[in-house]
Amino acid sequence: MEQSGTSALLQGAVQDLASGVVSALRGGGHPRVVLPADTGGAAGELALAAVRVLGADAMLPSVLLRIPPDPAGAAVFRKAVEAHPPRADAAPSVRWSHWGMARTLRRIDPSSPAGPPDEPGTGALDEADWQSLTRQLAVLAPLALPGEDCAVSRAAVRRPVDVARGFVRAVRRRDWRQAAGAGRWLTLLPGVPDTLGLVSGLDFVELMGGQDPLVALHVQAARLMRTGAPV
Repeated sequence: MEQSGTSALLQGAVQDLASGVVSALRGGGHPRVVLPADTGGAAGELALAAVRVLGADAMLPSVLLRIPPDPAGAAVFRKAVEAHPPRADAAPSVRWSHWGMARTLRRIDPSSPAGPPDEPGTGALDEADWQSLTRQLAVLAPLALPGEDCAVSRAAVRRPVDVARGFVRAVRRRDWRQAAGAGRWLTLLPGVPDTLGLVSGLDFVELMGGQDPLVALHVQAARLMRTGAPV
């Protein structure tokens, strides 16, 4: 029961953090103040864990809106990156998430002494069928950023039609998080079929799943990346 309670608390903290990011991206809040300034005690550890779960997207307003992060928030993000490096046997998605956070830390703070580690491998992506590819890319959606190159983005660029098929499948299955993550990648990919109707598709995903802040986050990120301008 204690583990279940802790999991529920973490899920709530992630949802709250994602909601703050969405509000900042939409211009409804103060984009420089998203992360908590106090990371002491049990509440602070929970906040750091939530940052780790959300990954690089915790700093998404600073990246997409092109504004300096709040210094206190940047310090929290740095602590989340540096205090919990992935273990050697961590899953590829965990190692990629850490890599993306380290890359974002260097982007928002060029004076940071440590750059991102070496890129993890992408063997699982390279060999995946289109369904598995879409699932994995959706999990790695925080890596989908304009002008940012990595092995994951190159794997996605090679298979736009497969990602488009995965997007349609996720919508039909009402898997709104997967659809939103895949749609975020599709916004950046060349060669996406015009018949997909990505813009209206993302509108539909937001309508159906937008009460989930993680869905809203990816949809709003896709819109900002498509327009190339802050809201």
